[in-house]
Amino acid sequence: MRTRDWPIRSKLTALVVAPVTALLALWIFATTLTFGPALDLLSARTLLYDLGRPGETVVTELQRERRLSVVQLAGTTELPALAEQRQRTDRAVAELRRRVDGEELRDAADDLLDARVDQLVTALAALPAGRDFIDDRKVDRAGAIGLYSGMVSSAFQAFAGMANLAEPDLNRQALALTALGRSRELLGQADALLAGALAAGRFAEGEHTQLVQAIGNQRWLTESAVADLPEAARAGYQRLTEGAAFTRLRAMQDALVVANRSGRPPVDAAAWQASHDAVQQQLRDFELAEADGLTDRSVPMAVRILVRLAAAGVLGLIAVVISVLVALRVGRTLVRRLSGVRTAALELAEHRLPDVVTRLRRGEQVDVAREAPPLEYGHDEIGEVGRAFTEVQRTAVQAAVDEVTLRRGLNEVFLNIARRSQSLVHRQLHLLDRMERRAEDPDELAELFQVDHLATRLRRHAEDLVILAGSAPGRGWRNPVAMVDLIRGASSEVEAYDRVDITAVQPAGVLGRAVGDVIHLLAELIENATAFSPPDTRVTVTGEQVANGYALEITDQGLGMSAAALESANVRLASSPEFDPAQSARLGLFVVARLAARHGVRVRLRPSGKGGVTAVVLIPTDLITTEPPAGPDPAGLDAAPSGPDRRLARGLGTAARRPQPFTHRPAHRRRPVRPTDRHTGAGPGAHERAGRQRNGCQRGGRPVR
Repeated sequence: MRTRDWPIRSKLTALVVAPVTALLALWIFATTLTFGPALDLLSARTLLYDLGRPGETVVTELQRERRLSVVQLAGTTELPALAEQRQRTDRAVAELRRRVDGEELRDAADDLLDARVDQLVTALAALPAGRDFIDDRKVDRAGAIGLYSGMVSSAFQAFAGMANLAEPDLNRQALALTALGRSRELLGQADALLAGALAAGRFAEGEHTQLVQAIGNQRWLTESAVADLPEAARAGYQRLTEGAAFTRLRAMQDALVVANRSGRPPVDAAAWQASHDAVQQQLRDFELAEADGLTDRSVPMAVRILVRLAAAGVLGLIAVVISVLVALRVGRTLVRRLSGVRTAALELAEHRLPDVVTRLRRGEQVDVAREAPPLEYGHDEIGEVGRAFTEVQRTAVQAAVDEVTLRRGLNEVFLNIARRSQSLVHRQLHLLDRMERRAEDPDELAELFQVDHLATRLRRHAEDLVILAGSAPGRGWRNPVAMVDLIRGASSEVEAYDRVDITAVQPAGVLGRAVGDVIHLLAELIENATAFSPPDTRVTVTGEQVANGYALEITDQGLGMSAAALESANVRLASSPEFDPAQSARLGLFVVARLAARHGVRVRLRPSGKGGVTAVVLIPTDLITTEPPAGPDPAGLDAAPSGPDRRLARGLGTAARRPQPFTHRPAHRRRPVRPTDRHTGAGPGAHERAGRQRNGCQRGGRPVR
């Protein structure tokens, strides 16, 4: 049988229909001739001899003990016969416990019967405590009857749980026998009530009503139960009721029903006892005989069910074997070929395509035909899937090539636009520089400073594009810059620079190769802090030497971020991911992550104590040096950047020239700038900055923040 070129529909039909047909046939046989009913029928004998007969003995002994307990409560002395009866009851209970703890009974019982047997055992466990109450006369006759009747009721609930046979006629007969037992229990309750009244000489309050109810319920339950018995059993019960004992007992019951409710019972105690005991014994013998007959009839029926089930099982086994052979033959072919397609798909998704993208990003050339070889899997539908997947591979690889090419082109566009913008901004800054030097009017100079500040921010945004395009901004220094000047240079590139407080900053310097990027990184974080905090709050910047570098903390007093948002932001800052245009609202995070990764700087966000966010910047030790000396440095002058970078070097002091309201700051932050101030010569271009700060102080009189 050549199955390789079968249509996929035929393969699936052969793979599914044959096993399903066989299993369906087996299901029909199994549901029609189920194994469960046969087991129930076979277990009927076990249930009868391990639970039914011991349980019935316990019920009989409890009924006798109940009658004697009521008689003792009706009198004033203890009855020796009650003690003897209690011993017989205890032996019957012990035997029942031994039987119900056996594995055979528990295996034959279902969940319902298990639960009811446990309830019976629990109810019998309360018997010693009830006897103590009776001996101490802490209960009346009605309470004693209720105590024993509750235990007997638990036993009959267990008997009812045994009537769970699959054969309807047998199950109906089992329920009828259980009902007859309940009617006999009602007769025992009436006997106990009457025995107490005879011993006391009169009915207690409510006892006559209970007696009448018990007699009525017993007669109704007996009539209902006998109606469900087989014809032969009904005839046998009818013969019992025609006996002298039944006749005398019924007559005395009729007399009790119409008796005076508070007087002495109108029956002779000995006559009642003799008739009651005779009827009880005859009913008990009748029930046990019928239960034995029911069990005997269940065994042959169970054997017939098992024979039919065995025949069905053999046929079902043959069908299953055939189905398995067909399924193995067809399924093995399908699995082998489909596994090949799956392996190729996983290889493409997990290895080849990521490798292609990585090589493309490194600038290597990729051969699409070589990276997506054709897959041959025959000429059926699976083969067509293989050919389609080959096209998918080629399309995916080509798409990766196109995407990287497009990304590279976009980066070049960004870089080109950014470089042009940088050039224009630098030219604008040079022009502003000349205009600021010639300006004499303080108001005009203040406006020029505002334009200067906007141009500085434009330059930073242009550098953002350069960084996102994967290039370096182009600014650099040869000599170290003081940390405080570096922080001021960063705050000067922020719109709300007047809200930034530079508090405790321990002396240190940053190597020149990292100055521009660290300034840019801090400016992004400071601007983020001012943008996401109320305009009437302050943003503080602190710095201190730590064991593994220099730590800067930028703290705002905004609404803060959720734990999930902080975690997401910290992941981005730590991993320096590829720029995703869909995340354009978080450009600052990408820029900070790129700059931090370039120099090994670690940036992490955390909640601040005032409800906002604190950005912690850890500059590694290899970028930290001692703070450079104040004042112009000839070496620094020689190394000062020229062209556009000269303006950023001058920006380290721009924050000192911003118009700000007078606030209570530390003295070194409020005093006007003097040419000899240490901050005027802290960085490259210090000579130019000092001269312009003098002009600003003479013209505008603005203090340094």
